[in-house]
Order: sequence, then structure tokens, then C-alpha cells
Amino acid sequence: MNLPELPSPIHFPYALSALPETLDTQWDSPSFLPYRSAFPLQHASTPEALISHVRDLMAQDLKIPYLKSLQGYLWLRGYESGELRCPLFPDVYPAMKKWEEDGAKICIYSSGSVAAQKLLWRYTTEGDLRGLIWNGVHGDDAVETEGGYWDTVNAGLKQNKESYEKIAKANRALGEVGEWLFLSDNVKEVMAAKEGGMKSLVVVREGNAVISAEESWGQVLVESFGEVERWVEVVGGDGGLRQRR
Repeated sequence: MNLPELPSPIHFPYALSALPETLDTQWDSPSFLPYRSAFPLQHASTPEALISHVRDLMAQDLKIPYLKSLQGYLWLRGYESGELRCPLFPDVYPAMKKWEEDGAKICIYSSGSVAAQKLLWRYTTEGDLRGLIWNGVHGDDAVETEGGYWDTVNAGLKQNKESYEKIAKANRALGEVGEWLFLSDNVKEVMAAKEGGMKSLVVVREGNAVISAEESWGQVLVESFGEVERWVEVVGGDGGLRQRR
């Protein structure tokens, strides 16, 4: 099992740049009202107040659910207009396609909302890749679970080991927690996944913060998804994992 992350070098700046015009045209529209109403009243009284609050939250890189929902709304408008596409690192699509063909069940766990995740995978530079993400149906019994998309609402915070335990438990038909592999560029998330019982690797990506020697101690670092199978391999129809020696 793999829970890879996406790069988003354009999505957050796009949301911020699209916000003023969106508020000008959609402030009182029924479709926008749920997103506006989710903000604290003092920050949703005027377009100017909302813009200021959004800028503050994004400057602090805070993962507030109502902010993530608004960003998802703005991204949807961008995707549907053709202004926005989700860029993938070159190694992502080939690796995920191979894993899926080999029997792995691929899931996404992100601080972005499930709705936003589905948008990203629908509108990638490689086309609609939602078919690579596990649909939550297992075997002949067609048992529905939470499926392949997880966020901080349905799983919990990404630096808490309980979140990873919850994901594995909800999908226990696929195997034990030790058969899951979590990939992240965040060492603290990798440590939490390991504490929760999963295997986990740190993916080092260009443009991200440098990982110090102290942070990387005891961790396995890879620079692309293509390097993952140097450490683990997919075995069996249910996508279990075997540690390479």
C-alpha cells in the first residue's frame, strides 16, 4: 500500500491570486455561501476581511479545514476553466501505474481535503488518474470502506500515529498495518506512520526544505518513486509488501 503525496508549487499561489475576483463575483452566490459561512464571523464580514485572514493562514502554513475547503473550491473553478492543472514529478505516474498493475492498492493521505485530492488526481498533467487510486471496494464481497482518500477530517492529524492506525483498521480487509507503506517528504509524518505500525520512507524532493542529518538519522531517504522498490516489493494480489534485505 502506498500513500504518496503530490507537489503543489502552483496550487496555493493560484488560490490566493484567484480569491479577490472570486469574492467580487461570487460573494452572495448560493454555491459560495457554504465556504464563506464556514469562516469565523469576524473574518467573513467583508471580502477584505476574508482575504486578509486567508493570507495570514497561508503565510503561517496552517491546515485549517475551512481554509482547505475554500482552496478546493477555488481549484475546482481553475480546473474547470482550464487555467489549472496538477503537475506531477516525472517519476510519479510510471511508478504508480506499475504498482497498481502489480496489485498494490494506492491510497492518498493529505492535509488537503478529500474533495481537493480528487480534483488534483482528475486534472493532472498526465490526465485523469483517479483510476489508479483504490476505490474502497475489496474482493467479491464488495465491502465499502473509507477507500483511497484520507485527510485530517476522516483520519486525523498526519503527525499522530493514531491516524495511520485508523486508516489501516478501516481497510483491514487488505492486510495488517505492517503491510502498508507510507511515503512522505515530512520526517515527522514518516516517524508517526512507523509508530503506527506502517513501513515508511522519506521522499526527498527538489524545492522542499533541506532535511538535516539529525532529522534523517534512522530514516530511509529516496529521491524518486522509482527508488522505492530498492527497499520494498509488492507481493501477492492484495498488494502486500515484503522488505528487501
